Order: sequence, then C-alpha cells, then structure tokens
Amino acid sequence: MTSIHLHLLSDSTGETLEMLAKAALAQFENADVVRHFWPMVRSRQHLDRIVPEFKANPGLVLFTLVNPETRARLEESCAQLGLPAVPILDRVTAALEKALGQEAHGRPGRQHAMDQAYFERVEAIQFTIAHDDGIGSEDWEEADILLAGVSRSSKTPTSIYLANRGYKVANIPLVVESPPPPALYRLKHPLVVGLTTAPERLVQIRRNRLLSLNEGHQTAYIDNERVKDEVAFARRMFADNGWAVIDVTRRSIEETAAAVIRLLGDRGRHKGGDFEGVKPI
Repeated sequence: MTSIHLHLLSDSTGETLEMLAKAALAQFENADVVRHFWPMVRSRQHLDRIVPEFKANPGLVLFTLVNPETRARLEESCAQLGLPAVPILDRVTAALEKALGQEAHGRPGRQHAMDQAYFERVEAIQFTIAHDDGIGSEDWEEADILLAGVSRSSKTPTSIYLANRGYKVANIPLVVESPPPPALYRLKHPLVVGLTTAPERLVQIRRNRLLSLNEGHQTAYIDNERVKDEVAFARRMFADNGWAVIDVTRRSIEETAAAVIRLLGDRGRHKGGDFEGVKPI
C-alpha cells in the first residue's frame, strides 16, 4: 500500500481545497494518505511556522494562496525541500480570465464572501433541520424539495447535503401503519422525490443501526418480508402520485443529491423557466 503525506494550505477556510483533494483521492485505491490541513495562511510568519512540518513529514503540497508574497515564499520553501507544490486553481483561473477577458481578483476567501447567497444557504440549512423526519408539514409548501421514503433510505443526510447547496428541503418517513398528512398530496411548489433502495441493502443498514444502538435484533424493523412490504408500499405511493423516484442502493449521498438537482433543473426547464437547478456555493 502506497503511503504519502498530503499538505493542504489555504488562505481561507480550505473548504474548496478539501473538496478537490477528496474528489481526486477517490480515484485511487489502496492509498494510505495522511492529511495535514493548514487553513487561514495569510502571512509569511504563519507560513514559516508551518514549513518545519513539511520537513518532518515530506509529501505533496496542494495550495490555494492568492497573496504573491506568501505564495512565493511557499514555492521557495518547497523547492528547497524538494517537495512538489501544486496551485490547484491556477489553470481554472487562467482559463476563466481568458474566457471572460478580465483579471481575477486576488482576494483570499472571495468565494465564501457573506453575500446574499450565503444568507440564503444559512436559511436553507435552518429550514431543513426544522423540517426533518416529517416535522412541520404546515410549512412544506415553502420547501424547494421534499424527500419521501421508508426509514433509513438516506433522506436526512441527502436533505442536509442539499441544504448546504442552498435548497430548502423537507423529508418524511413513509410508514405502512401511519398515513402521511394530507398536505403531502396538495403540494405545488416543492419537487417531491421518492427515495427507494433494495430491501436486502435496507435490512443490512437497519441491522447496523440497531447494533450501534445496542438494541436487539428480534424486531419487524429488520424482518426481510416486512421490509420488502415497506419498500413495495412506498413504490406504490410514488407511482400513484407521479413522483420522481431515485434508487439510492448504489449511490453515495453526493450522487443522490446530484440526481435530485438534475430533476429540479429539468422541472424548471419544463415549466419554461430559466432555473438550471444549481445554486451557488
């Protein structure tokens, strides 16, 4: 197994850098990566305190630094240590400068500025948390998206991920013995999406959940036939109401969320609007 040290330096929160590094690392199997995260590096003095860590743990350095002096200092230090230093946004920024015909602003953390989009995202997160697991049905019409599905079909984590993209999301568990509130069938604004999964996979997830809670296994919650009935019940409800359906069996949360966003974009275009289903990050 290959082992490396990966140093991530950013002059802001480092969120963008972390996401890009994670996406790239996903392409490699059996790689033992030790990450060293260095956010808010905005001065030579701060950088000089970090450089000894490079020497102690030599590896690959990825950075997003816009201050020329700090950047030059980093590149000089890495060259002296014989370490590769990769400015991961340079090629993208250069291409955008050429396409837009203007020079990029060298302002640290510019992509995280507290503009209107930022406050909309905070509002979306607050709404989503307050409308988890079927709560607050009287406000569902305000949601952008409503996710429906049986227990442990990844409704909550998908909702939170979408909320971080700026979407107001509500979700509701579908239970055979407990019909959903009538408000669910009257919704006009939200896109209702049904999440489904293979019964066998669902049993496994639920069993692991019970193990984590130190609860017994003699329950209908993980009975194979009962779970099949639950999934079939949910699928019939999706079909009867014409709701879009996403099978999450082999999807990550990110993949499920991306599929929901595409559905939302398709819906906007179908209605003749210019909404493309992507909100700013």
